Formats: sequence, C-alpha cells, structure tokens
Amino acid sequence: MRPHPPILYSSGMDIIYLRDLRIDTVIGIYEWERRIRQTVRLDLEMAADIAAAARSDAIEDTLNYKAVAKRLIEFVGASRFRLVETLAERAAEVVLTEFKVPWLRLSVNKMGAVRGARDVGVVIERGTAP
Repeated sequence: MRPHPPILYSSGMDIIYLRDLRIDTVIGIYEWERRIRQTVRLDLEMAADIAAAARSDAIEDTLNYKAVAKRLIEFVGASRFRLVETLAERAAEVVLTEFKVPWLRLSVNKMGAVRGARDVGVVIERGTAP
C-alpha cells in the first residue's frame, strides 16, 4: 500500500460563510415600524485561515460559525436601529472585534421593505483581506 502524499495547506484567504440567518428585530424609520418586530436576513463571508483546523480537526482552531450566529442573533435581536446601514455597521463591528475576524462581507436584507421588490438591503465589506 502506498503512503498518502503530505497535505499541502495554502496560506491564502479562506472564507467561512453563514447564509440566510433570519433574525427578528425592531428596524425602521416609521413610527409603525418602531412598534413591531420585522425579520432581517444576514449573509456573512468571513476571512479565516482554516489550515490549523484542517490539520487538528478541532473546533478550537477555527472560526466557530455557530458562536458567530448565536452572538448576532443576540445582538441584532436586541437592537432598535432605524437604518439597515447602521445595523450592518454595528453587526460587522461585533464580528470583527469579538471574533478577531480580519475581513468580512455582510449583507443585511430587509424583506418586504419596498412594495414590488422581493427584498432590499445593504452589502458592506470591512477589515483588510489577508
């Protein structure tokens, strides 16, 4: 039996993503929006070096996307921003600082905000891509 060749790990940027995270929150500029909870959808792409995790097969060596999702659910669910732009900026700050993510792309989608459109929102990139 031939031995397996060594696995080569890239030092490039890897992406860990989280798609269609739905969170109920207070969001909007109109008075009626301030009295209800609306669902926003978040999509994240986060830079991470997964080489150590690939070698060790241990969650401690990677960006724990479940922990990121739980923190965003907590943060966004408790927020009361007027603009999706503000929500996106603050959510990005949480991920960048609390999870030591060097770069992320975050989409915040406020479904049904514009009649005739399926959804509307913002996409931001923050940090420095490795």
